[in-house]
Amino acid sequence: MTTPDLRSLATAARAASRVVAKANAGQRRAALDGIARAVRASAPAILAANARDLAAAALRDLAPAMVDRLRLDEGRLDAIARAVEEIAAQPELVGRLEREEVRPNGLRIARMRIPLGVIAIVYEARPNVTVDAAALCLKAGNACILRGGSEAFHSNQALGAAVHAGLVAAGLPTAAVTIVPTTDRDAIRALVALDDLIDLAIPRGGEALIRFVAEHARVPVIKHYKGVCHLYVHAAADQAMALAIAVNAKASRPGVCNAVETILVDRAISAEFIPALCARLAEAQVEVRGDADVVRLGGAVPATEADWAAEFLELIVAVRVVDDLDAAIAHIERYGSDHTESIVTTDDAAAERFLAEVGSSTVMHNASTRFADGGELGLGAEIGISTTRLHAYGPMGAEGLTTSKFIVRGTGQVRT
Repeated sequence: MTTPDLRSLATAARAASRVVAKANAGQRRAALDGIARAVRASAPAILAANARDLAAAALRDLAPAMVDRLRLDEGRLDAIARAVEEIAAQPELVGRLEREEVRPNGLRIARMRIPLGVIAIVYEARPNVTVDAAALCLKAGNACILRGGSEAFHSNQALGAAVHAGLVAAGLPTAAVTIVPTTDRDAIRALVALDDLIDLAIPRGGEALIRFVAEHARVPVIKHYKGVCHLYVHAAADQAMALAIAVNAKASRPGVCNAVETILVDRAISAEFIPALCARLAEAQVEVRGDADVVRLGGAVPATEADWAAEFLELIVAVRVVDDLDAAIAHIERYGSDHTESIVTTDDAAAERFLAEVGSSTVMHNASTRFADGGELGLGAEIGISTTRLHAYGPMGAEGLTTSKFIVRGTGQVRT
């Protein structure tokens, strides 16, 4: 695909964004309901396309985490459709008035929630992003341009056809969700340079892809470089709970960004807890890389300095003994990626300090980091997890794809 072709696609998306923004809530909901129905009805074609991608992935010897992200089955397709239905059922955003007040001079001030416009989303491996992104952008009144990775090309095209079927059924232009029909990396560079047509770029994938988009974009970029998530087992932890959370956070799906990568254990309970932790992780086929205390107490592989900042995305976890809550917070501040951190403790005061002082986008008490997900947090789905503090922070749902404008109503006031 050439650069002029991309400009034509983006011009059509810009025109479609105006139609979607002006559509009423019922029409946007009809499109989303239509997309969910089309995903279910097209399941055989989508799974056949995914099988082609998986066969190609086997020849390319992709990493197991990448293959897991790529794989679709009937259960995952149903989850995609259900996520669209949940987004459709959420309260209407576009046109919502917020923070209404009357000024001393009688002016009535409010803020109205409005779409961002055209959003370019560049992603790797995860074909579910095709539908999640389309649904969230439409809910927020936006158009989107989706450029998926080569490893999911056929899956993305098949899912894109289902999205278009839902748009057509609701009388909305198919250009509102544009699937870029190329995997040429130069297309990314050209796409994110179209600052007269595109309002925001969101890259989802490995750190190299995100840095590539950030370096070449002439539009704002919401970034999520990596998920170095921490679990801190406090001195007052329920140790059985902590073991269950640790295994779930690491082993339930190690190739995703909300999997825990470092477990911090309070020194006060380390002699008792570390052997039990290492044993449970070994049962789950997890390799433990530990500091000197963890090696001594649990027989772990010695950790290197690089391990504390690593996003392993596989069955590997770093474990360190820390002196206290202050040391745990200091470790997270030094090595964390602003994604997700959790504390396990029965001490409410310690939990509140952790929740208040840790600055990551999602902070938890007595829960697995795996809940750092738009669907689990009530957003229906997510466009991504932003570790960029400006505009949105953490899992981004439809509201994160809107902004607000001031609405001012007067009765003839003039400024003196």
